[in-house]
Amino acid sequence: MTSLVCPLCHGQSLVLFCQDKRRRYYCCNDCRLVSVPPEQYLSSQQEKAEYDKHDNASDDSGYRRFLGRTWLPLLERLQLIYPDLSSLRGLDFGCGEGAILSKIAQEAGVTFANYDLYYHPHPERLNQQYHVITLTEVIEHIADAAGLMIQLDNMLVAGGVLAIMTKRVSDSDAFGRWHYKNDLTHINFYSGASFQWIAQQYGWQLEIIAADVVFFTKAG
Repeated sequence: MTSLVCPLCHGQSLVLFCQDKRRRYYCCNDCRLVSVPPEQYLSSQQEKAEYDKHDNASDDSGYRRFLGRTWLPLLERLQLIYPDLSSLRGLDFGCGEGAILSKIAQEAGVTFANYDLYYHPHPERLNQQYHVITLTEVIEHIADAAGLMIQLDNMLVAGGVLAIMTKRVSDSDAFGRWHYKNDLTHINFYSGASFQWIAQQYGWQLEIIAADVVFFTKAG
């Protein structure tokens, strides 16, 4: 056992889940989040240096297909809910330097604002409300998981959709062999049970869309 506090549910029932040459990973017995202890986080400068290595151009067909795993089912969902897509307000949270998803959305007639701590730092956009919010390969980077969920809940309108892309944790044996944990900017790892806990905590409807995509719908 450890005295660490879970970043998502703030529980203190954490057990060592895995350990490799660089980091330790603890699993919360309450919400099943697997997390890295804060003393093993990268500094902000180190983290941004890693992100600066990414080169995702808007005309990169492979990256567009990657984002399509979230965007295509999301667009289908939005078309069912909203007869006029041009009236939607969307936010791509953690959009990265290229902000590619908002460009793809614009092609479908949906307007997305962009927010990114390092590349599109527009904090005023976090004080607005949106019909749809996307986080594609973002949530695993954010230390304050509980604060993020509160923030997202405040930003979503009633009936709004939150689309999250992140690879999900299975068992500890698979985790030990998992390439996803080797990215030192990844500090929180969500399981299916973690997403179920979030849905129950916030009264959101959870849908498992794909192996690395989930949707939440806010009640209302």
